[in-house]
Amino acid sequence: MTVRYRICAAGLLAGLLVAGDYTAAFAKETGSCRALNAVDPDNDGTLDLNEAKAAASKLFDNRDTDKDGTVTAKELQGRLSKKDLAAGDPDKDGTLTKDEYLSIVESRFKAADPDADGKVDCKEAKTKAGHELLRLLK
Repeated sequence: MTVRYRICAAGLLAGLLVAGDYTAAFAKETGSCRALNAVDPDNDGTLDLNEAKAAASKLFDNRDTDKDGTVTAKELQGRLSKKDLAAGDPDKDGTLTKDEYLSIVESRFKAADPDADGKVDCKEAKTKAGHELLRLLK
């Protein structure tokens, strides 16, 4: 291989790697907006707390596979860490009732709404707090 060929190949490889990073970042950003839109019943591009709780309630009902009115870490399939589940479990029984789950959702909603306008938009959904909220809704 000539030096010129190696330089061109290295440049091409570097360009592909950089493009891959931007593509992954773009996919993550559009994925957050897509996830928000999937649980946005009025299609206004935002979620208010009632919409978030409605989506969370539906998810809770779907995840409560044994229909006992509670969900476990296993039923939540990684949506909450064991530490977060324990923090939201005031009776320390290792499960969350729907009210306990919705209380966590409300807390995550407030964290994802830093401007306190009562709505989480696409920009806010792209943040870490937004991702944590959306994980509990979808």
